[in-house]
Amino acid sequence: MVESYRTMYAQAIDVTDSRFLGGFGVYRHYREPSTPGNRDVITPNNDTPYSWIWFDLRAEPIVVTVPEIERYYIIPVTDLYTIYSGYVGTRLTGSGPGSYLVAGPSWRGDVPAGISGVIRVTTDFAMSATRTELTNDGIESLARVQSSYEVQPLSKFLGEVTPPTPPQLDWPVWDEEGASGPWFFDALDFLLGLSPVLPEDAEIRGRLAEIGLDGSGTFASKRLNADSAAAFSAGQAQALTDMSAREKTMQSNLGLFGTREEMSGRYDDRNQGARIGLYGLPPEESWYGGWLVDSVGEFLQGAPGYTVRFEADELPKARFFWSATMYTLPIRYLSENPISRYSIGDRTDGLIYGEDGSLTLAFTHAEPVEPALRANWLPTPDGPFTVILRAYGADETMVRGEYQVPPVHRYTP
Repeated sequence: MVESYRTMYAQAIDVTDSRFLGGFGVYRHYREPSTPGNRDVITPNNDTPYSWIWFDLRAEPIVVTVPEIERYYIIPVTDLYTIYSGYVGTRLTGSGPGSYLVAGPSWRGDVPAGISGVIRVTTDFAMSATRTELTNDGIESLARVQSSYEVQPLSKFLGEVTPPTPPQLDWPVWDEEGASGPWFFDALDFLLGLSPVLPEDAEIRGRLAEIGLDGSGTFASKRLNADSAAAFSAGQAQALTDMSAREKTMQSNLGLFGTREEMSGRYDDRNQGARIGLYGLPPEESWYGGWLVDSVGEFLQGAPGYTVRFEADELPKARFFWSATMYTLPIRYLSENPISRYSIGDRTDGLIYGEDGSLTLAFTHAEPVEPALRANWLPTPDGPFTVILRAYGADETMVRGEYQVPPVHRYTP
């Protein structure tokens, strides 16, 4: 929740931030693939440019309307827990037109005529990191599709009187340094106040309330005594250590992202997902795997680099397409490089496959000498990095967890 608030504050609250969208209920479309300068969120994907929007659902629902769209797209609606409340898009609702109601926890109205589906959100605020495939038709074609997404309050959709505006909230000012320390718990307490207690969370919310995190927004880490402050810090440090250790052995995003039915009670999995790929999609929509360590278990570094060989039958089996994207560490942003290539995949022009259908990719800081590796080169930073492999519309073997990425090996020029 706190990692998500970093993005929420920049995009929907802080009018001085360059990433500000214009407030709640306003789409901001990125017309081109992400670059190292795009820092709205960690691990940005570079295949389906984002359209960002945040929803304030306290007064009334929002209606999202889409036309017929003949390319891959998804409008996933995410609550403050970063759990998915529902999806509109190619895989689940098809390519046809429709209007979809997004309703918060306090709404008790009747679903009006003309609504194709209802997405019920369990928190007062929600967001969508909408993705639209960038095809060979180019940027103008992409922009037309993105601009076709229409968002309006239910009252406007029905031509009725707008309900009263909800009160302004005293949003905590985002503290980048504090988020890795005790201020984390101040922000968490505020966010819990916007998130009604659900039956499946009653036990853990009760435990949080016992230590002052009751959702009142009054928790103040600076008022903790020395022993309590040390205990909070020790717990936070242990959690981060545990997540780092788990990340080293992870092969994919299985079990990290999904709906409330899928993610209820899985707090460690949800935290792990937010750590490695905030707002990541579930595997049936977009399967994520990749590499953080090499074949001998060492963390990846830019020099001398690595190669990874996919045998013909090891290439990701995706209904739509697949890609591998390079990220810096410790914060997962795109990496500057001399050829401005941030991802590589089955839609990349000029890839060189082996005669047997295999494909070898090069992850190196310096440009490889061999022509095939130069064509298949994904440049790395000169320090630590990670690579995320994505398969859009992954087949059942990947969704079931039967597929494993091949190992990366040290590159010797």
